[in-house]
Amino acid sequence: MSTDWLIGLGSAMWFGILTSISPCPLATNITAIAFIGRRVDRPHAVLGTGLLYACGRTLVYVALAMLLVSTLLSAPTVSHTLQKYMNKVLGPLLILVGMMLLGLIEFHTRGSELGARVSRRAERWGIWGGLLLGVVFALAFCPSSAALYFGSLLPISVKYESRLWLPLAYGLGTALPVILFAFAIAAGAGTVARAFQQVALFERWARTATGLVFVAVGVYFSLVFIFRVW
Repeated sequence: MSTDWLIGLGSAMWFGILTSISPCPLATNITAIAFIGRRVDRPHAVLGTGLLYACGRTLVYVALAMLLVSTLLSAPTVSHTLQKYMNKVLGPLLILVGMMLLGLIEFHTRGSELGARVSRRAERWGIWGGLLLGVVFALAFCPSSAALYFGSLLPISVKYESRLWLPLAYGLGTALPVILFAFAIAAGAGTVARAFQQVALFERWARTATGLVFVAVGVYFSLVFIFRVW
């Protein structure tokens, strides 16, 4: 297993974590945490629901990536075009995603309303409602999650020809905070309150730092592969 591939795997998981704590996906994750926490008196049910939620999100991201990446790589013309122009496309794409992460481009969404509606329906499923929430919330792409998934994960999945492992790492990354909160809920409510504060602080730092890196790398790729500066 090469160092380059491990970097790609780590990047995929980081994109997933960043997706999960970005403002719009965070709203749905908070809904999921509230749904999971309703059984606070039953720690095993809390953990089971959290793990099923993680499975639901991960399965959707992996299935979608396998379909898209396999389609792109199986078509010789498309594959050749991607290999030829991928670096040129990545420059502007990274700049766009970076600007969204920095808040320079904003979209208004209704993720919290969706979360409330789905949560009410999932209530009828009991512990398996976690799986339903994971699937639905993964499919309900917000601008930030769509940018990170389609603009960041899929390009590196195509680059490494990874139909499974990179999307799997991304899916696990998106569900990781909810899994941690499920353990925190099982441990006690005070732990959850402190954890929420830490997530809010970490999200602002992580989003800004990643956005700056994306813009910088995007500018570099554009100068090198589009404008041929070096």
